[in-house]
Amino acid sequence: MNLHAIRAIYVFELARTWRTLMQSILSPVLSTSLYFVVFGSAIGSRMTAIDGITYAAFIVPGMTMLALLTESISNASFGIYFPKFVGTIYEILSAPISAMEIVIGYVGAAATKSIILGIIILITARLFVPFHIVHPVWMAAFLVLTAVTFSLFGFVIGIWADSFQKLQVIPLMIVTPLTFLGGSFYSIKMLPPVWREITLFNPVVYLISGFRWAFYGTSDVGVGVSLGMIGVFLALLLTVIWWMFKTGYRLKT
Repeated sequence: MNLHAIRAIYVFELARTWRTLMQSILSPVLSTSLYFVVFGSAIGSRMTAIDGITYAAFIVPGMTMLALLTESISNASFGIYFPKFVGTIYEILSAPISAMEIVIGYVGAAATKSIILGIIILITARLFVPFHIVHPVWMAAFLVLTAVTFSLFGFVIGIWADSFQKLQVIPLMIVTPLTFLGGSFYSIKMLPPVWREITLFNPVVYLISGFRWAFYGTSDVGVGVSLGMIGVFLALLLTVIWWMFKTGYRLKT
């Protein structure tokens, strides 16, 4: 494995974060903080507890996951799209580096940035809302798995997109609505039976449910099911990326 090539891509992508600090870190943290102020302090004080958890504390995992998914996709998609846009992707493809090493470099950097952001958001949330973490190891595991999985998803979007506008289509029109409808602000147990069954087709439900279980020991679906869904999505994305590099889909033309 060409570790020097992986490190070069990884370090370059991380350096871009510090050059765009306002967009990469401060903007998501500030917007999420506003959610905690409005939904946590203002509205949360008037809401009843859910599963014995105050509403302000209940939405912390969901809001963290919302920011994590959005930033993972954004970081990874832009990271691979920009070399396509300026033409430097051909230098990378012709270099003595495999597809796996390219993916590790780009996805690793995007996931690292998302994990750092997730940790900062949790620290920021602690300033507004008192909460505890029952299973800190599992919380870290869900954080890492989700960041890696959706960074892979963003990598796929970055290869698929042929314009800057298309980079925003799937995150804005599909991922963000699914996250809001996936239990970020409520428990799906509160829904009518029919809608509860429909909601189970939303993959984000399993991510938020598993992440919330790591915090409070309560979840809408089984933890094993949540991990299984992440594993299936991860395997599917790896298969798609393998096919893209094998066929050169929107990489060599």
